[in-house]
Amino acid sequence: MAGSSTKRRPYQVAETIKRWIVEKQLKPGDRLPGEAELMERLGVSKGTVRESTRVLEAQGLVETRTGPGGGAFVHAMSEARAISLLSHYLFFQDISIRDIYQIRLALEPELAASLAGRVSPEDMSRLRASLESYADTARDEEEERQQHLDSLNFHLMLAELSGDNPLLCFIIRFTTQVLSDLTIYRRLYEPATHDLGQTGCRFHAEVLDAIEAGDAEAARRIMHEHMLSAQAVMNAQEAQVRRDFLSEA
Repeated sequence: MAGSSTKRRPYQVAETIKRWIVEKQLKPGDRLPGEAELMERLGVSKGTVRESTRVLEAQGLVETRTGPGGGAFVHAMSEARAISLLSHYLFFQDISIRDIYQIRLALEPELAASLAGRVSPEDMSRLRASLESYADTARDEEEERQQHLDSLNFHLMLAELSGDNPLLCFIIRFTTQVLSDLTIYRRLYEPATHDLGQTGCRFHAEVLDAIEAGDAEAARRIMHEHMLSAQAVMNAQEAQVRRDFLSEA
């Protein structure tokens, strides 16, 4: 038991340092106290301080620099790294299309409604221009795969415009990334349904019309219908891939 407690000690100290960072309202780039000061403040050995620093560095919360002016500094974890870590956690969780769309159905209609009447003409033009890459029927499976990814990117663009809710933006970006990964890893764009991009494009155009008109209820309704339609297509694709796999086996 003593050995286990000793092993946990650096993690406990790391949590203490994190609380201290919050209490002192330190910002990315701010230097942490040196090893000697941390040893004195926390009543731990140099080895424990170094292990704790490595724990925080692995978590992406601390950056260690060497040489003159070096030391341990507060570091902001990037969104890409946070998504990557969460994706790694879910890699073996057997996430399904239903799991993803349960979240999308809860969040994305509300996101669309919240943007009604709030998108600038410049951003609206940018959103409409993005529809062009999947407005026409895909010629083959590879083009359909790219159209699907471009269509998902439209939802990221909407999330980024939410502005005042970084958590909403992050969750939508994460679920979209997971869906993109599933599409690629499970090859859900095979067999192709070449009008998939066009269907998404029509829904996206209608959502933009409602947002531009300031009609929150219409934006919510259309996005909800879009999510249900997309889920039905993805469920069918997933089932077909499963049938093909079993027939090959």
